[in-house]
Amino acid sequence: MQDKPRIIVIGAGVVGLAVAWHLAKSGGEVTVLDPEDPASGASSGNAGAVSSGSVAPLAMPGVLRQVPGMLLNPAGALRIPPDYLPRLLPWLARFVASARPARVAEIAHALSQLHYSAVEHHRAMLAEEGALDLLRGDGQLQVYFDDKHFAKDAAGWTLREQYGQKIEILRGAALHAFQPGLSDAYQLGVYSPDQGFSTNPRRHAESFARGVARMGGVVLRGRAQALITEGGRVTGVATDAGPLHGEYTVLAAGAWSTQLLRPLGYAIPLESQRGYHVMLPKPGLSLSRPVVAADRKAFFTPMEMGLRIAGTVEFGGLERKPNPKRAAYLLADAARVFPGISTAGCEGFWMGHRPCLPDSLPVIGPVAKWPGLWCAFGHGHLGLTGSAPTGALLASAMLGPTPNTSLAAFAPERFA
Repeated sequence: MQDKPRIIVIGAGVVGLAVAWHLAKSGGEVTVLDPEDPASGASSGNAGAVSSGSVAPLAMPGVLRQVPGMLLNPAGALRIPPDYLPRLLPWLARFVASARPARVAEIAHALSQLHYSAVEHHRAMLAEEGALDLLRGDGQLQVYFDDKHFAKDAAGWTLREQYGQKIEILRGAALHAFQPGLSDAYQLGVYSPDQGFSTNPRRHAESFARGVARMGGVVLRGRAQALITEGGRVTGVATDAGPLHGEYTVLAAGAWSTQLLRPLGYAIPLESQRGYHVMLPKPGLSLSRPVVAADRKAFFTPMEMGLRIAGTVEFGGLERKPNPKRAAYLLADAARVFPGISTAGCEGFWMGHRPCLPDSLPVIGPVAKWPGLWCAFGHGHLGLTGSAPTGALLASAMLGPTPNTSLAAFAPERFA
C-alpha cells in the first residue's frame, strides 16, 4: 500500500462528500465519483436541519396502527401508494419489527452516539472551508395543537431528553410571542435551543467538495457500474469511463447503494423516502429558525433563497414520477400553519430520494465478507445531520486513530 492510500468514494451527496473530506484530511488520496454534480440530489433539497438530538427512530411503538392511514389517505404526511404496497411489504414487516420497545432503545442509543456532536462537526468543517455563515444555531421549534396532540410524540421527546437534548415548552401567548404569525390552532410548542440548521444545504455540501479538492482529492463525473473484485476483496470500481482502482472503496450512493452491493451477496432493505419541497422567495414572514408543524411533519426553514417548506414522505421507489399533488399539500400546509404567508413567486417544486432503512440506522462501516469495501449510506431524512459525524467516524475507523464509537450497530450484516 502507498503512503497515501487510494480511496474511491462512490457518491457526491453530502454524506459521500463529508466522508471524502475526512478521508482526505486523514491522509487518503481520494477520488469521489458521481454521475451528477456534487450535492445535486437529495442533499440540495432537504429541510436544512442539523438535529443532533434526533435519536428517535421513525418506527415507534404503535406504528402498526398508522399503516392503514398511509394507504387510505392520499393527503397523509406519510403516503404509500396502494399499487406499491406488495413491493414494500417485506420492508414494512422489518419496519414494524423495529418498533418493539427493546429495539427502539437500542436504535436510540446508536443514533445518539452518531448524532451527539453533529452541530460541532459541521461547524468545524465549515470553518475550515470559510463557509461558517451557512450554519446557524438558533434552535428548532416544533408546534402542536394542544397537550393531547403532544402526547402522541411524548415517547420520542422522552428519548431525546434522555440523551441530553434540551427542550423548553411554550404555551399559548408565550408561543405566539416567540413565533409571530403562527396560526391560533397551535397552542403548544417545543423549542430545542441546541439544534442548528443550514441556510443553503447545497452550498453547504459544495463547501465539502471544495475542501476535498483543496486537500488534493478529485471529484469526477461518472457512473459506477459495478464493484471490481480480485482475490476475495474489492479493489475498485468499474465506471462508464473505465476502471478506478484503490485500496479502499466507500459506497455512499444514497438510495442507489444497494444496486452495487447486491451482486456481492448483500440484500439490504433500502427504500426511497421520496421527499418534496417548495420555495417561497418572499413569504412575508420572519422566521429565525426551522418551525415544524407536528401534525404534518412539515418543516418551514428560512434560507438564503427564501422560505423552504419541506416534508411529506412518499414511498414509491426510484422510477415513479414525482407527484405534483404532494407539493400542493405543502402549499396548503403553509396557508394553514401561517395564515398570513405569501406564496407569490413559488415556481414549481422539488422531489428527491432519501435512502431509508426500516430501523432508521444507516449502514456505516466495513463489509465483512469483502475486505476493502466500506459503506456510508441509508441516513434517511437525517443525511445532512449525520454526514459530518459519519465522515469523522469512518475516516478514524479506516485510517486511525480507533474511534470511541463502535460501528457494530450500523454494520450491513445486521440484515443477514
